Amino acid sequence: DPALIPPFPQTFTAWCNSHLRKAGTQIENIDEDFRDGLKLMLLLEVISGERLPKPERGKMRVHKINNVNKALDFIASKGVKLVSIGAEEIVDGNAKMTLGMIWTIILRFAIQDISVEETSAKEGLLLWCQRKTAPYKNVNVQNFHISWKDGLAFNALIHRHRPELIEYDKLRKDDPVTNLNNAFEVAEKYLDIPKMLDAEDIVNTARPDEKAIMTYVSSFYHAFSGAQKAETAANRICKVLAVNQENEQLMEDYERLASDLLAWIQRTIPWLESRDPQKTIPAMQQKLEDFREYRRVHKPPKVQEKCQLEINFNTLQTKLRLSGRPAFMPSEGRMVSDIGAGWQRLEQAEKGHEEWLLTELRRLERLDHLAEKFRQKASIHEGWTEGKEVALRDRDSGTASLAQVRALLRKHEAFESDLAAHQDRVEQIAAIAQELNELDYYDSPSVNARCQQFCDQWDLLGSLTHSRREALEKTEKQLETIDELHLEYAKRAAPFNNWMESAMEDLQDMFIVHTIEEIQGLIAAHDQFKSTLPDADKEREAILRIQQEAQRIADLHGIQLPGNNPYTSVTPQIINSKWERVQQLVPKRDQALQEEQNRQNSNEHLRRQFGSQANRVGPWIQTKMEEIGRISIEMNGTLEDQLNHLKEYEQNIVEYKPNLELLEQQHQLVQEALIFDNQHSNYTMEHLRVGWEQLLTTIARTINEVENQILTRDAKGISQEQMQEFRASFNHFDKDHGGALGPEEFKACLISLGYDVENDRQAFIDFMSRETTDTDTAEQVINSFRVLAGDK
Repeated sequence: DPALIPPFPQTFTAWCNSHLRKAGTQIENIDEDFRDGLKLMLLLEVISGERLPKPERGKMRVHKINNVNKALDFIASKGVKLVSIGAEEIVDGNAKMTLGMIWTIILRFAIQDISVEETSAKEGLLLWCQRKTAPYKNVNVQNFHISWKDGLAFNALIHRHRPELIEYDKLRKDDPVTNLNNAFEVAEKYLDIPKMLDAEDIVNTARPDEKAIMTYVSSFYHAFSGAQKAETAANRICKVLAVNQENEQLMEDYERLASDLLAWIQRTIPWLESRDPQKTIPAMQQKLEDFREYRRVHKPPKVQEKCQLEINFNTLQTKLRLSGRPAFMPSEGRMVSDIGAGWQRLEQAEKGHEEWLLTELRRLERLDHLAEKFRQKASIHEGWTEGKEVALRDRDSGTASLAQVRALLRKHEAFESDLAAHQDRVEQIAAIAQELNELDYYDSPSVNARCQQFCDQWDLLGSLTHSRREALEKTEKQLETIDELHLEYAKRAAPFNNWMESAMEDLQDMFIVHTIEEIQGLIAAHDQFKSTLPDADKEREAILRIQQEAQRIADLHGIQLPGNNPYTSVTPQIINSKWERVQQLVPKRDQALQEEQNRQNSNEHLRRQFGSQANRVGPWIQTKMEEIGRISIEMNGTLEDQLNHLKEYEQNIVEYKPNLELLEQQHQLVQEALIFDNQHSNYTMEHLRVGWEQLLTTIARTINEVENQILTRDAKGISQEQMQEFRASFNHFDKDHGGALGPEEFKACLISLGYDVENDRQAFIDFMSRETTDTDTAEQVINSFRVLAGDK
């Protein structure tokens, strides 16, 4: 009720400051300093030990009202009924309302919880004062106003708890101002209770304000009540809290590291699983370089984070066991097994991504080769078919002589022979186009259009050829003899000409090989071809002699021959020209094959170089893994000796890393040369990377295990000999040196010591530690809290 607000605002100001100074601030005027609600919210946080909603820092009235409302809502949430007190009155500096609100806070947080023998707060506080001052003369506390006017009650309270601070026998009942000032000064100087009342005001008031006296006396109650028991209990609680805080920090660090690592894995896997094929080799090579940069730059720090995360998890679990706390269960999806599963998916995605990149490069290389081959063969075929359709449509047999008709028929037969010889080329071109379509060549539409064009033309040529033969055969009976020599020349010249064209095509054919054996096979085939050239030259000379013989007979008998052989367009000049071209292409083919052989020799050198280094690194990693395994089983020296020995191994492993980096460089050269197999080593770079990561993880885990054993030994006060005995007992029954016992082995081990617990080495050592050392039990901790809480 605002009408009952106490007349001593300085009492409330001092009480507020006694709490606000813990937060590093003070107030001077209650009705002014609480108007923006900031210090009011801070006061409530200090006295309640709870966090209020975040205050608004703006200077507008609405911000201040919102802050005060947050404070009033908090007071109401503690079961306090606020009567006639609103945020607007506090913001407007209404002194009565502000003081009424502060008195409400004092009642709730300083007086309400005071209860002696199940009395109310006010009665409990009065009963406490009566009991504490009962032995003192001239003190009779019956209320919170008149009983305190002479100051003796205040001095008696202080003397009862701190007799060294007050010379009570020297105080006089007839000097109340001196008594009051003495009590107030001692309380402020030695008990950290600020001066909340003025001695003259109390003495000169017929009936001092009860609320002000209660507020001041409650400060004495809180200062003295239960101090000694709280100190003992607090020490134990501090110890427990220190351990809990350290463990909670480790838990927070684990959750943060696990979240970051899982987030990185979840971001990286979609990138590795993406399959966005490019149309050109340079574009795919850039993707391969991006992948290598990921392997070189981005992944190694994450490998270290994963290892450190597992070490931190093991250390945390050991600390929790040592302090008798439940095991740490990370948030859902952040278990070590979840991280391991995510890491496994990441590595599977890596492997698939690399295989896809290399497959795509091979596919694009194959496509480029096929596309160039298609263009060459298509150009040659189109050159051959040029003008053939017009020639087949010619109806020259109608006006030709018998000899001319017979000549046209023979010429047509030669053409059909040539046409049949070109059938294979057409089928080859169509097969190449089909393969380009199946391999998803980016320019397939233009390839298909071109292929369809000359396939349609080829069908037309077949139809026209058949029609012309029928026309010539109708007039064949009317034809005279033809020049057999010309016919023989045509029949031999056409295949020879076709052979030369095929030879030129083969000599200019592009090739792609991946091994020395393949290029040697091409060189052998080329040498075989060169061995046929003398016979071909003899055939050429024989064909030319046929033409020369026909000309000699014609000259001998005065026969006027036509300008060209009527049966073929392949003239001796064409044969000689193409033969010369074949002679020119042979050495060029020799040079191209030799250059490819040199490249394959270089690739073989890269294979041998990588294989030699891999065959050294692989066994070295395996040897180190076995040596670390032996160290974890053997017990030479103290745990510190073993830890130092393991750290020397770890340093040796770190110093060996340049050998792996050299191998990575050699592997990159192998990949850049598009080498896809290596018979000189059974070790792949992927295998060695995994082995290296396992080696780093194994040495780190082994060091962590020994450190945890040292931590267990030191925390439990176990001697080196006891720890050695525990480990020796475990290792005796660890027959396969796997670092874990089967149920029957573990049971036999514990029966030999008179115990029966779970079946792993750390559980065994922890069990023996618990059996031989003392710990803070749960009952002790709970009793400590009861002492501090006064059994509430």
